[in-house]
Amino acid sequence: MRLPPGPPTRTALITAAALAPPTVALLLLVALSWGPLMTLDEDIAGTTHRWAVDAPSATHVCRILTDWLWDPWTMRALCAVAVVRLVLRHAARGLALWLVAACALGTLLQQGLKWAVGRDRPVWPDPVDSAHYAAFPSGHALTATVVCGLLLWLLHRYDAGRAVRCTAVALAVVSVVGVGLTRVWLGVHWPSDVVGGWLIGALVVALAVGAYGRWDDRGPS
Repeated sequence: MRLPPGPPTRTALITAAALAPPTVALLLLVALSWGPLMTLDEDIAGTTHRWAVDAPSATHVCRILTDWLWDPWTMRALCAVAVVRLVLRHAARGLALWLVAACALGTLLQQGLKWAVGRDRPVWPDPVDSAHYAAFPSGHALTATVVCGLLLWLLHRYDAGRAVRCTAVALAVVSVVGVGLTRVWLGVHWPSDVVGGWLIGALVVALAVGAYGRWDDRGPS
């Protein structure tokens, strides 16, 4: 049976076109270490770090959330569950492969940009957490945005009930925003790293949905 159509391909591509300029602009500003942005990052990060040091209980909760619930590997495991469900329940092998490819693209972009930009993470005399690799973009923020965005699109495509979709949207918003805030709170990312992760992740989702729509227009999935 033909599934209800997803968001129009044109809408996805227009969204990607709208996201591209701010994403590229932020990337260039970070790569060039633009003074006003660096100062803003330092001011915000410094303030939140002081709060984190003074509120150990809240900091402990943030570490649990960011290291377990919203960790990139947790998000990838959620994506893997969706892939298995697409194959076993819906026999949608093409859609499952698309989901794997889109998530892989997000990971490749994340690692490639970290290597290319090579931005140092914040360094504190009294750190409350630690992280490895370069800072920009935030892998936690990017991965959460990609996985949550793609899964929300799949729920729409398979016409999930209103209650399910509303709950999923609420959980996705809390997860994407929450993981970004915890990374800054824990002092392992600059705010622009998180914003970059959100923008790049949203751009990947829009491009992936648009590309699938172009392919799907040629025949049933």
